Parts: sequence; structure tokens; C-alpha cells
Amino acid sequence: MSRDFLIMSGLALTVLGISIASLVYISVVQPDYLRSDRDGVPFYTPPVINPDGGEPVEMGELIRHYKGE
Repeated sequence: MSRDFLIMSGLALTVLGISIASLVYISVVQPDYLRSDRDGVPFYTPPVINPDGGEPVEMGELIRHYKGE
């Protein structure tokens, strides 16, 4: 085995270890920033019914409307 092969193998194993550690951290700890967006709306929130027209509206769109954005 050449020196270059060992260096690249070490680099690949380092990247693999960091990737696995990151996935384990995300799945075990579940940080708060993954549970809701910047407006506090939880991810995977179902659409709400617009009282004027009856059509479904995304919660983020409704919040942006009332915030004036």
C-alpha cells in the first residue's frame, strides 16, 4: 500500500465517522431548530382552512400575511 492510499483512506474514514456521528446526533438529541421554523410553526403542520374561501392555506403563508411580509 502506498502512502497516498493510506492518507486517502484515513480521510475517507474521517468523513465517514463525522457523517455517522452527525446523523446519530440529529436522531438522538433532536435539536429545537429542527422542530419548528423561525416563526415557531412546527414542521409538518397541516394546512389550515381559509375562512373566506374555504381553500387550504399553508400556516407559514398565513403567518406572513398577518405579519405584513
